[in-house]
Amino acid sequence: MAIHKLDFGEFNEIDYDLIAIHTTLEDYRLAYFINQKLDLNLKKSIKEIQIADKEGEVHFSRFHYYDKKKDISWDLIQNIGEVIQQKKEENQSLFSNIDIEVAKRVYMLPEFKKVNYFFKIENSEEDNDILLKIQYALNSIDQIATNYTVDINKIKSKNNLIF
Repeated sequence: MAIHKLDFGEFNEIDYDLIAIHTTLEDYRLAYFINQKLDLNLKKSIKEIQIADKEGEVHFSRFHYYDKKKDISWDLIQNIGEVIQQKKEENQSLFSNIDIEVAKRVYMLPEFKKVNYFFKIENSEEDNDILLKIQYALNSIDQIATNYTVDINKIKSKNNLIF
């Protein structure tokens, strides 16, 4: 009988670049500006990113574009989500036994709590000039405060980026 071995080292290869974006823009407006500056066609994906957290299940918005000619996948991903929990107030007061909704912030990548969005570029060439051009184009959007590339090897929760 033959023995088949799987080498899990192949699955650990990182074939994407990640840019952190700090902005106050809504996701659809940011996608619109990125489409203009980078000549893309980001569209809201019906497949939101779902992450189960100890607080509950969280949905993060995602805008996606796949360039068939260059075989590059572009994703604009929300980093901050909210979980609404029901808590029962058990005080001995006039408003006792009232259900209170409490919203708690949950982050897709908890190591980057100040980042609003991530721009994930899959299958891109390992050319830093292209990343610098993308960052320069993002900097030309007035509502973006700053953006920078993220060292993927330092991310503890990189499984959240698999979708």
